[in-house]
Amino acid sequence: MSWMSGPLLAFDLETTGTDVETDRVVTAAVVRLEADGSVSRERTWLLDPGVAIPEQASAIHGISTERAREHGAPAASAIEEIAGAVADGLCSGTPLVVMNARYDLSLLDRECRRYGVASVSERLGSAPSPVIDPLVIDKHVDRYRKGKRALHALCAHYGVSLDDAHDARADAVAAARVVRRMGEKHQPVGVMPLEDLHGLQVRAAAEQSLSLQTYLRRTADPAAVVESAWPLIPRRREPAGGRG
Repeated sequence: MSWMSGPLLAFDLETTGTDVETDRVVTAAVVRLEADGSVSRERTWLLDPGVAIPEQASAIHGISTERAREHGAPAASAIEEIAGAVADGLCSGTPLVVMNARYDLSLLDRECRRYGVASVSERLGSAPSPVIDPLVIDKHVDRYRKGKRALHALCAHYGVSLDDAHDARADAVAAARVVRRMGEKHQPVGVMPLEDLHGLQVRAAAEQSLSLQTYLRRTADPAAVVESAWPLIPRRREPAGGRG
């Protein structure tokens, strides 16, 4: 049976910035979609990240520092719930859809470390799997297509509506619907066993990173390094003495 004929668990974060090591979660969504694309279960969170939300981030997702402080849940307890919801879905055998998975899953991992709660990997006993990343798959199956690959661009290309971009729930739902369209359009992606699809993305993400790194070293920065790990960037080693 193809993964296309079963449910999908979609996950998305909106954050204070783009650095997985230092930035924080502001909103999150974990949504279950059935085979027909309908939403059967959902959880959303608004967090007080404990730091000021930069204006450029607020301009994207619409959450100000004041709103997060007034209405947001304490970050530590919310991160515990988010990690638990993601891990529970994977434990049930449901594939996890995450647009640009190495960012969202890595940032969630660092938040778990920050607050001393069990990460998704620790709850599972291994790195998150199976993960389906529309960004990695699209670059693999249609590598020479020109134009942007952001979620709104993928939605337009695959004919999926996205009415409230940068809302965590809306983005999660759209990402799951996009991967179904990809599976319908591109074979053997749609019929590939999940273990094989996950492995394909590990290799594809590494190849894509190497290609970008080579380009950057040739055109911009001879020392450029592009992260190749997927779907989770390994944690940096702590200096002797541990965390301060």
